[in-house]
Amino acid sequence: MATETDPTTTDPSTEDPSTDVDPQTVDQGTADVVSEAADTTAAAVAAPAAVTVTTGKLSARALIEEFEATQLKSDLPEIYVGDTVKVGVRIREGNKERVQPYEGVVIAKRHGGLNQTITVRRIFQGIGVERVFMLHSPQVASVKVERRGKVRRAKLFYLRDRVGKATRVKQRFDR
Repeated sequence: MATETDPTTTDPSTEDPSTDVDPQTVDQGTADVVSEAADTTAAAVAAPAAVTVTTGKLSARALIEEFEATQLKSDLPEIYVGDTVKVGVRIREGNKERVQPYEGVVIAKRHGGLNQTITVRRIFQGIGVERVFMLHSPQVASVKVERRGKVRRAKLFYLRDRVGKATRVKQRFDR
């Protein structure tokens, strides 16, 4: 059976010997030392580890945010769902690099910041083709808005079911 201990009473064998001093038996020279030790232990008890130390190092999260801020492109236009855009995609063929345009309607926007993506849909030889572009990727050379679209939805996935002239989006002139 375990015995309970009263937190107000202390075991003399576990006490710190430097603070367990009888003030009547101590001469004046050691009384100052005892009072200083009592002050430091009282301060240590009063302020439990609330000290923050700055070493000049950044946390992992701060380093990631700093790196992402340097990777963001600043020359991107305002892109909305329904806009017709022309995306210049970098393509490497051997040791040559060229920029190929991909034009279509933005049917979805996702994420934000460095991970921002747009889904662009176009009809190529009677077949619908969709590509997802990361806007801040080095593979995306340029993005140009050809025309603004007037839509009332955040995602235009219903265009996948439409054929011919029904896939057209009305033009918006106020942006």
